[in-house]
Amino acid sequence: MRKKHYVCGMHAVKTLLVVRPGSVQEISVADSRSDRRCESIIDLASAADIPVHILPRQELDLMQPDIRHQGVIASVILADEGLREQELKPFLDNLESPPFLLVLDGVQDPHNLGACLRTADAAGVHAVIVPRDRAAHITPTVRKVASGAAETVPLFSVTNLARTLRSLKQAGIWLYAASDDAGRGIHDVDLQGPVAIVLGGEGKGLRRLTRELCDYQVAIPMAGQVESLNVSVAAGVLLFEAVRQRRQGSPA
Repeated sequence: MRKKHYVCGMHAVKTLLVVRPGSVQEISVADSRSDRRCESIIDLASAADIPVHILPRQELDLMQPDIRHQGVIASVILADEGLREQELKPFLDNLESPPFLLVLDGVQDPHNLGACLRTADAAGVHAVIVPRDRAAHITPTVRKVASGAAETVPLFSVTNLARTLRSLKQAGIWLYAASDDAGRGIHDVDLQGPVAIVLGGEGKGLRRLTRELCDYQVAIPMAGQVESLNVSVAAGVLLFEAVRQRRQGSPA
Protein backbone atom coordinates (compact mmCIF):
# COMPACT_ATOMS: atom_id res chain seq x y z
CA MET A 1 0.00 0.00 0.00
CA ARG A 2 1.37 3.43 -0.95
CA LYS A 3 0.73 6.43 1.26
CA LYS A 4 1.71 10.06 1.24
CA HIS A 5 3.76 11.16 4.21
CA TYR A 6 6.80 13.21 5.17
CA VAL A 7 10.44 12.18 5.33
CA CYS A 8 12.62 14.45 7.44
CA GLY A 9 16.32 15.04 7.94
CA MET A 10 19.31 15.59 5.69
CA HIS A 11 20.41 11.97 5.37
CA ALA A 12 16.97 10.43 4.87
CA VAL A 13 15.90 13.01 2.27
CA LYS A 14 19.16 12.69 0.34
CA THR A 15 18.76 8.91 0.35
CA LEU A 16 15.37 9.19 -1.32
CA LEU A 17 16.65 11.68 -3.89
CA VAL A 18 19.49 9.31 -4.78
CA VAL A 19 17.72 5.94 -4.84
CA ARG A 20 14.06 6.80 -5.44
CA PRO A 21 13.58 10.38 -6.69
CA GLY A 22 10.28 9.47 -8.33
CA SER A 23 8.70 9.04 -4.91
CA VAL A 24 9.44 12.63 -3.89
CA GLN A 25 6.74 15.16 -4.68
CA GLU A 26 8.33 18.30 -3.24
CA ILE A 27 11.06 19.47 -0.86
CA SER A 28 10.72 22.12 1.85
CA VAL A 29 13.91 23.74 3.10
CA ALA A 30 14.30 26.15 6.01
CA ASP A 31 15.53 29.59 4.90
CA SER A 32 18.18 29.41 7.63
CA ARG A 33 19.97 26.50 5.89
CA SER A 34 22.70 27.47 3.43
CA ASP A 35 25.38 24.81 3.99
CA ARG A 36 26.92 22.36 1.52
CA ARG A 37 24.73 19.42 2.58
CA CYS A 38 21.58 21.43 2.01
CA GLU A 39 22.84 22.70 -1.33
CA SER A 40 23.50 19.12 -2.48
CA ILE A 41 19.89 18.20 -1.66
CA ILE A 42 18.60 21.20 -3.61
CA ASP A 43 20.82 20.26 -6.55
CA LEU A 44 19.55 16.66 -6.54
CA ALA A 45 15.95 17.85 -6.39
CA SER A 46 16.48 20.33 -9.22
CA ALA A 47 18.09 17.64 -11.38
CA ALA A 48 14.98 15.48 -10.88
CA ASP A 49 12.58 18.40 -11.53
CA ILE A 50 11.27 18.24 -7.97
CA PRO A 51 9.91 21.55 -6.63
CA VAL A 52 11.91 23.07 -3.78
CA HIS A 53 10.25 25.54 -1.41
CA ILE A 54 12.37 27.80 0.79
CA LEU A 55 10.29 28.51 3.89
CA PRO A 56 10.71 30.04 7.35
CA ARG A 57 11.85 27.37 9.77
CA GLN A 58 8.71 27.92 11.81
CA GLU A 59 6.62 26.59 8.92
CA LEU A 60 8.66 23.37 8.83
CA ASP A 61 8.20 23.08 12.60
CA LEU A 62 4.44 23.27 12.08
CA MET A 63 4.56 20.62 9.34
CA GLN A 64 6.33 18.12 11.62
CA PRO A 65 6.24 19.49 15.18
CA ASP A 66 7.46 16.33 16.92
CA ILE A 67 10.26 15.29 14.55
CA ARG A 68 13.86 16.46 14.28
CA HIS A 69 13.66 17.61 10.66
CA GLN A 70 17.06 19.39 10.45
CA GLY A 71 15.54 22.05 8.22
CA VAL A 72 14.63 19.70 5.36
CA ILE A 73 11.32 17.91 4.76
CA ALA A 74 10.31 15.86 1.72
CA SER A 75 6.71 15.15 0.81
CA VAL A 76 6.74 11.59 -0.55
CA ILE A 77 4.62 8.65 -1.56
CA LEU A 78 6.23 5.39 -0.48
CA ALA A 79 5.24 1.82 0.16
CA ASP A 80 5.10 1.11 3.87
CA GLU A 81 7.41 -1.90 3.52
CA GLY A 82 10.36 0.44 2.97
CA LEU A 83 13.05 0.91 0.34
CA ARG A 84 13.71 -2.00 -1.99
CA GLU A 85 16.65 -4.39 -2.10
CA GLN A 86 17.97 -3.11 -5.44
CA GLU A 87 18.15 0.41 -4.02
CA LEU A 88 20.68 -0.58 -1.36
CA LYS A 89 23.81 -0.54 -3.55
CA PRO A 90 23.38 3.02 -4.88
CA PHE A 91 22.59 4.11 -1.35
CA LEU A 92 25.84 2.62 -0.03
CA ASP A 93 27.82 4.02 -2.97
CA ASN A 94 26.66 7.54 -2.08
CA LEU A 95 27.53 7.46 1.61
CA GLU A 96 30.11 10.04 2.63
CA SER A 97 31.49 7.99 5.53
CA PRO A 98 32.09 4.26 6.24
CA PRO A 99 28.74 2.43 6.34
CA PHE A 100 27.23 1.93 9.78
CA LEU A 101 24.24 -0.41 9.44
CA LEU A 102 21.79 -2.33 11.61
CA VAL A 103 20.40 -5.63 10.30
CA LEU A 104 17.36 -7.15 12.02
CA ASP A 105 16.78 -10.82 11.19
CA GLY A 106 13.08 -11.40 11.74
CA VAL A 107 12.04 -8.84 14.35
CA GLN A 108 8.25 -9.20 14.24
CA ASP A 109 7.04 -7.03 17.10
CA PRO A 110 6.30 -3.50 15.79
CA HIS A 111 7.19 -2.07 19.19
CA ASN A 112 10.65 -3.61 18.92
CA LEU A 113 11.14 -2.37 15.36
CA GLY A 114 10.09 1.12 16.38
CA ALA A 115 12.45 1.09 19.35
CA CYS A 116 15.31 -0.18 17.16
CA LEU A 117 14.71 2.61 14.63
CA ARG A 118 14.73 5.18 17.42
CA THR A 119 18.00 3.80 18.78
CA ALA A 120 19.49 3.63 15.28
CA ASP A 121 18.65 7.30 14.74
CA ALA A 122 20.25 8.29 18.04
CA ALA A 123 23.42 6.34 17.21
CA GLY A 124 23.75 7.81 13.71
CA VAL A 125 23.13 4.54 11.86
CA HIS A 126 22.96 5.06 8.11
CA ALA A 127 20.22 2.49 7.48
CA VAL A 128 18.31 -0.46 8.92
CA ILE A 129 17.86 -3.64 6.87
CA VAL A 130 15.04 -6.15 7.43
CA PRO A 131 13.76 -9.18 5.48
CA ARG A 132 10.52 -8.69 3.58
CA ASP A 133 8.89 -11.82 5.00
CA ARG A 134 8.22 -12.76 8.62
CA ALA A 135 9.29 -9.37 9.91
CA ALA A 136 7.67 -6.15 11.08
CA HIS A 137 7.50 -3.20 8.69
CA ILE A 138 6.43 0.42 9.01
CA THR A 139 3.01 0.72 10.68
CA PRO A 140 1.35 3.45 12.75
CA THR A 141 2.56 1.63 15.87
CA VAL A 142 6.13 1.55 14.57
CA ARG A 143 5.98 5.26 13.73
CA LYS A 144 4.66 6.11 17.18
CA VAL A 145 7.28 4.08 19.06
CA ALA A 146 10.06 5.34 16.77
CA SER A 147 9.22 8.95 17.72
CA GLY A 148 10.17 10.30 14.30
CA ALA A 149 12.98 7.85 13.48
CA ALA A 150 10.77 6.03 10.95
CA GLU A 151 11.05 9.23 8.91
CA THR A 152 14.78 9.84 9.46
CA VAL A 153 16.36 6.37 9.21
CA PRO A 154 16.17 4.65 5.80
CA LEU A 155 14.60 1.19 6.13
CA PHE A 156 15.50 -1.34 3.42
CA SER A 157 13.23 -4.36 3.01
CA VAL A 158 15.02 -7.19 1.21
CA THR A 159 13.65 -10.33 -0.38
CA ASN A 160 16.64 -12.54 0.45
CA LEU A 161 18.54 -11.53 3.59
CA ALA A 162 21.33 -14.05 3.00
CA ARG A 163 21.98 -12.64 -0.47
CA THR A 164 22.02 -9.13 0.96
CA LEU A 165 24.53 -10.11 3.65
CA ARG A 166 26.80 -11.59 0.99
CA SER A 167 26.52 -8.34 -0.99
CA LEU A 168 27.44 -6.32 2.07
CA LYS A 169 30.52 -8.47 2.61
CA GLN A 170 31.52 -8.06 -1.04
CA ALA A 171 31.23 -4.30 -0.53
CA GLY A 172 33.78 -4.50 2.28
CA ILE A 173 31.35 -4.26 5.18
CA TRP A 174 32.13 -6.41 8.23
CA LEU A 175 29.20 -8.26 9.77
CA TYR A 176 29.01 -8.61 13.56
CA ALA A 177 26.33 -10.95 14.89
CA ALA A 178 25.09 -10.65 18.46
CA SER A 179 25.24 -14.05 20.15
CA ASP A 180 24.87 -14.99 23.81
CA ASP A 181 27.42 -17.79 23.48
CA ALA A 182 30.06 -15.94 21.47
CA GLY A 183 33.66 -16.31 22.58
CA ARG A 184 34.44 -12.60 22.49
CA GLY A 185 32.70 -9.57 23.95
CA ILE A 186 31.64 -6.37 22.23
CA HIS A 187 34.56 -4.48 23.80
CA ASP A 188 37.07 -6.85 22.20
CA VAL A 189 36.25 -6.20 18.54
CA ASP A 190 36.98 -3.26 16.26
CA LEU A 191 33.75 -1.53 15.17
CA GLN A 192 35.32 1.59 13.66
CA GLY A 193 35.18 0.93 9.94
CA PRO A 194 32.37 -0.19 7.61
CA VAL A 195 30.23 -2.41 9.87
CA ALA A 196 26.78 -3.94 10.14
CA ILE A 197 25.44 -5.03 13.51
CA VAL A 198 23.22 -8.09 13.02
CA LEU A 199 20.53 -8.99 15.57
CA GLY A 200 18.01 -11.81 15.63
CA GLY A 201 14.29 -11.64 16.22
CA GLU A 202 12.26 -12.36 19.31
CA GLY A 203 12.46 -15.89 20.68
CA LYS A 204 14.56 -17.82 18.15
CA GLY A 205 17.21 -15.15 17.56
CA LEU A 206 19.43 -15.36 14.50
CA ARG A 207 18.72 -17.96 11.86
CA ARG A 208 21.52 -20.47 11.23
CA LEU A 209 22.45 -19.18 7.77
CA THR A 210 22.46 -15.57 8.96
CA ARG A 211 24.79 -16.51 11.80
CA GLU A 212 27.11 -18.42 9.47
CA LEU A 213 27.37 -15.53 7.02
CA CYS A 214 28.53 -13.07 9.68
CA ASP A 215 32.26 -12.45 10.05
CA TYR A 216 32.24 -12.35 13.85
CA GLN A 217 29.95 -13.28 16.70
CA VAL A 218 30.06 -11.04 19.76
CA ALA A 219 28.42 -11.21 23.16
CA ILE A 220 27.15 -8.54 25.50
CA PRO A 221 28.68 -9.09 28.97
CA MET A 222 25.92 -10.11 31.37
CA ALA A 223 26.48 -9.83 35.13
CA GLY A 224 23.01 -10.64 36.45
CA GLN A 225 20.64 -13.59 36.32
CA VAL A 226 18.79 -12.86 33.06
CA GLU A 227 20.08 -14.78 30.06
CA SER A 228 19.41 -12.26 27.32
CA LEU A 229 18.23 -8.73 26.54
CA ASN A 230 15.30 -7.45 24.51
CA VAL A 231 16.39 -6.92 20.91
CA SER A 232 15.99 -3.14 21.06
CA VAL A 233 18.02 -2.96 24.28
CA ALA A 234 20.71 -5.17 22.75
CA ALA A 235 20.74 -2.91 19.70
CA GLY A 236 21.37 0.09 21.92
CA VAL A 237 24.28 -1.57 23.72
CA LEU A 238 25.96 -2.73 20.51
CA LEU A 239 25.37 0.40 18.48
CA PHE A 240 26.64 2.76 21.14
CA GLU A 241 29.76 0.67 21.71
CA ALA A 242 30.38 1.21 18.00
CA VAL A 243 29.69 4.93 18.45
CA ARG A 244 32.18 5.08 21.33
CA GLN A 245 34.88 3.40 19.28
CA ARG A 246 34.24 5.50 16.19
CA ARG A 247 34.58 8.67 18.25
CA GLN A 248 37.60 7.63 20.31
CA GLY A 249 39.43 5.76 17.58
CA SER A 250 39.91 2.32 19.16
CA PRO A 251 38.18 -0.46 21.06
CA ALA A 252 38.64 -0.63 24.84
